[in-house]
Amino acid sequence: MSMTDPIADMLSRIRNAVSANHRTLTMPGSKLKLRLAEILRDEGYIEEASWKDEGPQGAIEIKLRWHDGQSAIEGIQRISRPGQRRYAAHTEIPKIRNGLGILIVSTSRGMMTDRAARKAGVGGELVCSIW
Repeated sequence: MSMTDPIADMLSRIRNAVSANHRTLTMPGSKLKLRLAEILRDEGYIEEASWKDEGPQGAIEIKLRWHDGQSAIEGIQRISRPGQRRYAAHTEIPKIRNGLGILIVSTSRGMMTDRAARKAGVGGELVCSIW
């Protein structure tokens, strides 16, 4: 059975792991998911993302960031879906929680945060928001 939206699956796995108070999670890997996890690591939402050569396509292991029993991720939401894509120019990229959260944008220069996309002057597909 094929998966129609692997990014939504990744975000659901992270959301479920946070709800269940897990410290780590493993999911099927891809370059896109690894880049998304690297952005989350760079922004301080997760501690570590590593590639594991397991199974036919590899796996990504994510170590979530916790502080005093609270997760660094309060919410995570998919914006653009396969059935309803959402695009925005660099001047129209919305701010998440007045700049306290991040929006991940898939641009012609690769995946980046909303702040990096505005600074680079490129728009693209609004992938997901994290706060």
